[in-house]
Amino acid sequence: MDGTERRRGATVSETTRGRTFRMGRLDHVHIRVPDRAEAAAWYAEHLGFEPVEAYAFWAEGIDGGPLQISADGGATTLALFEAGGGHPMVAQTTGVAFSVDADTFTAFARSLPGAICDASGQALQPDDLIDYDLCWAYDLADPWGNRYELNTYDYERIRVDLVERDGITPQRFWPREDFASFGRPG
Repeated sequence: MDGTERRRGATVSETTRGRTFRMGRLDHVHIRVPDRAEAAAWYAEHLGFEPVEAYAFWAEGIDGGPLQISADGGATTLALFEAGGGHPMVAQTTGVAFSVDADTFTAFARSLPGAICDASGQALQPDDLIDYDLCWAYDLADPWGNRYELNTYDYERIRVDLVERDGITPQRFWPREDFASFGRPG
């Protein structure tokens, strides 16, 4: 079966050398927007993304090609595809998470409210902070409904320097006791 075996709906892939195949790092995410230039300007102004020059030929020379933008020098990109007749505007709603250091996360939180909204279209507020016990996060959306998460794993520093200092009341999606029951500090 060319290294692939099916068992009860699951696929187990192996290379010809007997090793299990492993996906690489996240490279890019396809994002559909009505106007690539307008979207790129919004992402630059509000989230620090810049066009990746190495991939500019796709947007400039290939009909329907993506405009690649990045906030980390091109290691991870958003590929902005312009919605049109053959490619309808379908917002990416499963969410893509980006992780930042504590200083960047704190600066983002203290810039709220601003022009960044949550998935319902309401201006993101500092108290929209989510406590996931291991990390802190904000769920946000671009003006076209594409969803993102911004998180940081510097849990204790954010708890002290942002949550306590700024009097933020974070959201929780499960009881702290559930996390503690796995032998993790709560």
